[in-house]
Amino acid sequence: MDARIVEFAEVLRQNGVRVSTSEVQDALRATSEVGLKDRNLFRSVLRTTLVKRELDVDTFNRAFEFYFTGAARTFEAIDQSLARQLEEEGYLEGDLLKMVLIQMHQLLPEMSPLAQAVLTGDRARLAQIFRMASLQLDLSRMESPLQAGFFSRRMLAAAGADKARSDMKSLEDELRARGLTPEGVEIVSRHVAAAMRKIEDAARQEVKRQAEARIRRRTDTAADKPLHLLTQAEVDQMESAVRTLAEKLRSRLIRKQRSHRKGALNVRRTLRRNLPWGGVPMVPQFRTRRPERPELVVLCDVSDSVRQASRMMLLFMHTMQSLFVRVRSFVFVSDVGEVTQYFKDLEVDAAIDMATAGKTVSLSANSNYGRALADFTRDHLGSITRRTTVMVIGDGRNNYNANNAWALKDLRRKAKRLLWICPEERGNWGIGDSEMLTYEKHCHQAVVVTSVSDLARIADQLVPA
Repeated sequence: MDARIVEFAEVLRQNGVRVSTSEVQDALRATSEVGLKDRNLFRSVLRTTLVKRELDVDTFNRAFEFYFTGAARTFEAIDQSLARQLEEEGYLEGDLLKMVLIQMHQLLPEMSPLAQAVLTGDRARLAQIFRMASLQLDLSRMESPLQAGFFSRRMLAAAGADKARSDMKSLEDELRARGLTPEGVEIVSRHVAAAMRKIEDAARQEVKRQAEARIRRRTDTAADKPLHLLTQAEVDQMESAVRTLAEKLRSRLIRKQRSHRKGALNVRRTLRRNLPWGGVPMVPQFRTRRPERPELVVLCDVSDSVRQASRMMLLFMHTMQSLFVRVRSFVFVSDVGEVTQYFKDLEVDAAIDMATAGKTVSLSANSNYGRALADFTRDHLGSITRRTTVMVIGDGRNNYNANNAWALKDLRRKAKRLLWICPEERGNWGIGDSEMLTYEKHCHQAVVVTSVSDLARIADQLVPA
């Protein structure tokens, strides 16, 4: 528990609470005296020893709930053992069920702790295993929830997921060798795979829970607050702010275009026009400037980690779509799907809901930017012209898949402009599975937008010059 308290003190520091080394030592001595039986007493002791200012009490309470209370809810999906599931669902019965239970009982002592906990549905042991795994990670390096995928994989590795998968495979092989029918092996395999998926989901939830406890920052207004931390009320407020910003920018750009309607000086026409009076005074003549509105193609990541930022950016771009002669919208996680028709047929809010709700692409897949960019380039490169602005919205975290940067190179070669909007701080680029440093090299420009204030600061860069 000492290690947990030291780590909790670091969480408080990351959230702006001043905690000295001597105060951590006081907390360790005090909690060793009161123990863990009385949760309220334990909490009071930590608050007394670690918090000095009244304004830090709310931060302490929130961090305590996340750090010491939320873990129990992480494994709610693991509700019963494999044997109980097989028995209740009735897929296996009689001698077949008995064979599975006997074989599992014989192999269980040789399996890894994680495999044992999964097969027996022991949630308390699972929580303990993941708690120990989290202590092996330096979660203080987590600076953004967008790193949750990277840290959840590291947590699974620390918990022994690879060994657990190997043990599960050995169980299936042994059942097959003992004469269990292919249908029976398939039933066991399906239940085992489902149990491992629950463990992977639990790892992601645990990392996300700890990220929310660690990365919370004080901000004066919702406009400065990171998009992934906005409440629903703040989301509604910020959507109104985004609309207002887009309308103001659109009006300003239209006025700017009208003030620059004249084209280049037409020397021949100017001389001919001024011949009758000898060119005094000289009245310049200009070429007729043909108005040109560029095309826009938006390629937006709608995976869980960046969905809030995606909603804001889609709202901003489609509020400004009158500046473009044509707007095409695509969303992706691993596969790519076009959602342009939603914005033609529905109100923009309903269209964004449809675009981010998994109706076009699967939201259960892991992000794969390399595959998405390659598929988009293969299928739609022919529609990109010198009038097209291509805008990619996403964090560039590719889950260690091939980055396929050549696809961006091809898009840049054909497009008028290739712009990448990243909802992750530049300091996190290139860390873990981030490919942003590579992708940035192949874009005309890459900008960071983590809040509505960021969007307001760089709004001029996102629209046609």
